[in-house]
Amino acid sequence: LELICNEIESKNIEYVVTREPGGTPLGESIREILLARNELDITPASELLLMFAARAQHLQSVIEPALSDGKWVICDRFTDASFAYQGGGHGIGFEFIQELAIRVERGRLPDVTFLLDVDTAIGESRVDSRNGEKDRFDKQKNNFKQRVRDCYLKLASNDPNRIKVIDAGQNIESVENQIKSELTAFFDLI
Repeated sequence: LELICNEIESKNIEYVVTREPGGTPLGESIREILLARNELDITPASELLLMFAARAQHLQSVIEPALSDGKWVICDRFTDASFAYQGGGHGIGFEFIQELAIRVERGRLPDVTFLLDVDTAIGESRVDSRNGEKDRFDKQKNNFKQRVRDCYLKLASNDPNRIKVIDAGQNIESVENQIKSELTAFFDLI
């Protein structure tokens, strides 16, 4: 995010940075529930509906006002994550997720999405190397994480003009160079 913000600042573009779930007081409260390190029993459907509740508030309170003011919105995750985690990971039907997306987002999609893709084993070792307790998603089994990754990659293959796959299995400098390259291409289009 810092790299993306620096690149956008270099173009003198005003922007806001936010995240999902989160971005608003309600969204942050929902985030705490969803990422709870305790053993909350949250069903996949409840998880999805909480994500979209946070997203509805986020769109109305943060994203739409920023866009109306002519600012760019840099968001760490958005609806693709719901398709990947709740759809791919938990097996909720894409039709249900799409129906929620249509009603909540009213056609609002990111102009560009950077998918930082990494093999699940590498991702797991990175999570393990962090100092801190794992959240609910970190604690999911590897087959869940592989389904999430597979779903993200399918989304990217279905929408390659919007979703740019970044090989995050490389060193940080290589990852940053890939993102800069994709940002340069995006800036050339606008």
